[in-house]
Amino acid sequence: MPPPTPTRIPHRLSPEPGVPFPWARAASLAAVSSLLLLVTVSVGWAPLMSADRSVAVELHEWALADPGLTRVNRILSDWVWDPWTMRALVLSAVLVLLRRGEGLLALWVAAASLLGSAVQQALKALVGRQRPVWADPVDSAQYAAFPSGHAMTAAVTCGLLLWLLARTGAGVRLRRAAALLAVVSVLGVGFTRLYLGLHWFTDVLAGWLLGACLVAVAAGSYERLAAHRGPWHPKR
Repeated sequence: MPPPTPTRIPHRLSPEPGVPFPWARAASLAAVSSLLLLVTVSVGWAPLMSADRSVAVELHEWALADPGLTRVNRILSDWVWDPWTMRALVLSAVLVLLRRGEGLLALWVAAASLLGSAVQQALKALVGRQRPVWADPVDSAQYAAFPSGHAMTAAVTCGLLLWLLARTGAGVRLRRAAALLAVVSVLGVGFTRLYLGLHWFTDVLAGWLLGACLVAVAAGSYERLAAHRGPWHPKR
């Protein structure tokens, strides 16, 4: 009898059978939106700059009028949703994947997180946008403004973790709770950066869009690779 012939069984590309997530479309949409925003900010398009200033001034006046709420926003921004807190969550996920024997997936997630940090720092240096300047600041920050590192890191981290929960078959309730927490975190950290007068709205929006683009590229490319590799099982 000839030896058994191995057959390749592809992984599913989405958590729902028969409904593959359009990673390429999501990545393209986020990339185009990010590029348009980058161009308009770089050329200083007047209507956009005016809208940025209006939002910044309104929130800064609010922050000055309510010191208690300002302290809460500083705690949320500097501790709860700080980029290093987000990176610690990614590291925890990577360690769990390594314990499960998912070395390639762990490497993929770590690389995506590191790439996000590199992209945001490169764009900050390239665009060199000045942060809002106030006579009476309520907080301070380093580096250039565009894009918001807090917003981008939160988007990348939450997006990657939601993708991992979906692809590992986490329960519906857990995934819904995680999705709600992710939305609150991503939107919340963006608001804190605006409220504290550390960013323009377009900085935060760019961080969200770039983070979404990176997650879509990372998840989509891994799912394509997994579909081609597939686990090997002997044919009986």
